[in-house]
Amino acid sequence: MHNTAFRIVKDAHLAEDIMQEAFLKAFTKLDSFKGEVSFGAWLKRIVINDSLDNYKKNSKNAASSLDETLYKVEDDRNDEDIDFKNVKVQQILEGIKSLKDSYRIAITLHYIEGYDQDEICEIMNINAGNCRTLISRAKESLRQKLQA
Repeated sequence: MHNTAFRIVKDAHLAEDIMQEAFLKAFTKLDSFKGEVSFGAWLKRIVINDSLDNYKKNSKNAASSLDETLYKVEDDRNDEDIDFKNVKVQQILEGIKSLKDSYRIAITLHYIEGYDQDEICEIMNINAGNCRTLISRAKESLRQKLQA
């Protein structure tokens, strides 16, 4: 849940706060849980909605971009300690981090969190055509960043 919030808001402390608030909200609203999906999926949806709400609120108020703490690389490693198997994964994560916000959120929800396009439409309040276009453009933008 923390990683889900963190990927959206890009701030570890804020993600912790969102996660705590989502857990409190879930347990105070437990009577509204209908059991149509698993409890974990219901809770994850609360975390995502709270993260997106918080992100939208902060991006309206913030004049500068959010803190770039997503997927930090440890700089104090020696060259012989680097695990070259993870270099490509790290490059992809850095590429995702550098995407514009709507692309980053769409790709994170689709490929990392595993939501289908209908769920992304509902989460991001966009129509199906916009969702397909957003994901397609996000993939192309990521592809270009990785080729550079």
